[in-house]
Amino acid sequence: MKKWSFESQRVAYAETLIELGKKYPDMVVLDADLSTSTQTARFGKVYPDRFFNMGIQEQNMMGVAAGFATTGRIVFASTFAVFATGRAYDIIRQSICYPKLNVKIVASHAGITVGADGASHQMIEDLGLMTTLPNMKVFVPADAPQTREVVRGVAEEFSGPAYVRLSREKVPTVTDGHDFDLFRAQVLRDGSDVTVIATGLLVAAALEAAEMLKGDVDVRVVNMVPIKPIDREAVVKAARETNGIVTAEEHNIYNGLGSRVAEVLVEEHPTPMRRLGIPDVFGISGGGWELMDYFNLNARGIVEKVKEVIM
Repeated sequence: MKKWSFESQRVAYAETLIELGKKYPDMVVLDADLSTSTQTARFGKVYPDRFFNMGIQEQNMMGVAAGFATTGRIVFASTFAVFATGRAYDIIRQSICYPKLNVKIVASHAGITVGADGASHQMIEDLGLMTTLPNMKVFVPADAPQTREVVRGVAEEFSGPAYVRLSREKVPTVTDGHDFDLFRAQVLRDGSDVTVIATGLLVAAALEAAEMLKGDVDVRVVNMVPIKPIDREAVVKAARETNGIVTAEEHNIYNGLGSRVAEVLVEEHPTPMRRLGIPDVFGISGGGWELMDYFNLNARGIVEKVKEVIM
């Protein structure tokens, strides 16, 4: 089995902010008293006049971000996912998405890998909240190289709201960051029997599962970075060319990647499907990777779902 190298998505985010800050003098970065954790403090050290620590006021931060955006600035706003999407949802809806302002919300510490902070901080509903908002685009990079590409992409490829989901943990590096299209899924491994469509931390697990099944089941692995708009063409192509679909995500099984894929399939090409995710429960306290195993969000869990879908 391949030994992965691990890198921080949060550090990759901060480094890319600094790079973009040099290119775009009108860009500003906001944080809600967690800048050492989200790593945006690094941007603040380089560009102190364009960095604003808003304190523990997530709703106010989103309102200020909206205000900056009305002046034509590129705005990045960051905090933990549970605060960015849960506590500030109303402001994001009314002040950012409704007027379609150019605010990029990059949330760290998403999912259960927040770990010991427990259920109160383990945001496993954020993809559902953000994908339901009109005008909002949602992305989940698989690793640090892809984080760099996604952050550049949301800054440069379109004007309007975006949500980018990052992990607290260092994550396996599964891409090289090249030949990347922000709005297209990536086929990381071709296969003809079953397709595993994974996002975020589960992409590495999907590749491991495919290797475990090698010789018995030919598994295609698709890295779905764009959750909204989802790459419908890639989903339909996988359904037509393989005999079943498995989705894998570090998110509630409802209203995340699995739901988005199921919506496409039911309309375009119904096919056998299984979803791997958090089974409609809150998280618990524990080590990040221990919790991934506890909820079976690993290669073994994907193998089980693949076997279910082809039976």
